[in-house]
Amino acid sequence: MTVLPSEPGAQRQEYDLAVVGAGPAGLAGAVTASELGLSVALLDTSTQTGGQFYRHPAPALGAVRPEALHHDWSAYSDLRRRLHGSDAAHLAGHHVWSTVREQDGSWTVHAVTGADGNGERPVRIRARALLLATGAYERQLPFPGWTLPGVVGAGGAQAMLKSGLVLPGHRVVVAGSGPLLLAVASSLAAAGARVPAVVEAAGYLRYARSPRVLLSNPGKAAEALLHGAALLRHRVGVRLRSAVTEVHGTDRVEGVTVTRLDADWRPVPGTGRRIACDALAVGHGLVPQIELATTVGCATRPLPDGTRGLVLDALQESSVSGLWAAGEAGGVGGAELARTEGELAGRAIAVRLLGRRPVGGRIAELRRRRDRMRTFADLMAAAHAPGPGWTGWLTDGTDVCRCEEVSAGRVREAVTELGAGDARTVKLLTRAGMGWCQGRMCGTAVACLAARDGAEPPLERRPLAAPVRLSTLAALDGATDREDASPEAS
Repeated sequence: MTVLPSEPGAQRQEYDLAVVGAGPAGLAGAVTASELGLSVALLDTSTQTGGQFYRHPAPALGAVRPEALHHDWSAYSDLRRRLHGSDAAHLAGHHVWSTVREQDGSWTVHAVTGADGNGERPVRIRARALLLATGAYERQLPFPGWTLPGVVGAGGAQAMLKSGLVLPGHRVVVAGSGPLLLAVASSLAAAGARVPAVVEAAGYLRYARSPRVLLSNPGKAAEALLHGAALLRHRVGVRLRSAVTEVHGTDRVEGVTVTRLDADWRPVPGTGRRIACDALAVGHGLVPQIELATTVGCATRPLPDGTRGLVLDALQESSVSGLWAAGEAGGVGGAELARTEGELAGRAIAVRLLGRRPVGGRIAELRRRRDRMRTFADLMAAAHAPGPGWTGWLTDGTDVCRCEEVSAGRVREAVTELGAGDARTVKLLTRAGMGWCQGRMCGTAVACLAARDGAEPPLERRPLAAPVRLSTLAALDGATDREDASPEAS
């Protein structure tokens, strides 16, 4: 069942479980918990389910075969069918900006409605348990020219194709690090773009050093071979241990310089080669989106690629009782792992809330599958972790924070001359990270430039996980008492 924020006749209602995020993990958790007898509210910013991985065109575009741009579409179709046949309330177009744990252990989820979160109606959901399936966002490492029109995130290029059926350009270089690059390049080439090269900053030797992990995850190897065959078919070359270190152009991208890297990702002098293109799709992995969890005190752990994920127990529960997480929040691992963790969390929550003992071996089976895929995810993260030398790509004039137009030179000045020793102090001195994206684009770069002696930057806790109007905050004590939480199903 789907509930749109514009539907009238709303009545406030409490649920057993609130699930934030309708991607693979959230869908699996919501339908599992609902089928086991829990009342479930599934909140998501988009008007369609599927998250970033299963993003697909709106019906108005008339796409005949949206599944052609996806891997394992049948798994999503099954989850969507089960959701529509369940009693779970799908609250579409809901931007969750805060979660609060009440004194009785229940949860209040605050959201705003609208296409961009600027709707006039705040929403407050009460639930006995909370499952966060908030996914991840792209990690960007800046370089000269990365603000030119025509430079898009690798995942962003894929999203444009999946949801809008458009290409970022006619001749698109795909660069960065991580297995997502192969999927993006093969999708763009299949859709008609010319892809001169895939530029991978890391290599693949680390995978070969862990044959047991590869053998226990044959599906991942098969997926890589599928993308590799597509690249061969479209004559797309792959350049390893290389990076785009500069973008050329005036009004938009006209070409890029690709430079060889050493083992620490430092540019090797004299190896730069220019490639003509009109677009660049670039990304250096994904960062777990855990702001809602860290705000309420959930413990985190360092991941092999330098990011942080939530500390979760064997059944996906966080360090805060009553809050579970699934999918990328615990570390990026792909859609299959996300679905497994979502189902595992849904079953564990049902056992807890219904007071039943687990029946059969399904939970044990899910745990074994989760552990096997999580081991591969850790290997993948380590293989593509950025090396410390990438900051050598930056000139002092390179913008690091795009929103506030803060250059690398200003960040370095804050560190060397003004005594800043961490990203938070750099932000106070330069405004880096204070823009609309709230540091999601520049956070990694600023932290690396500010770090001293390899010290790990402090974890920021943000009370607001999404932009919200002051009028919404002012109305919390009154207006939210008449908000919608369970409109009639469509």
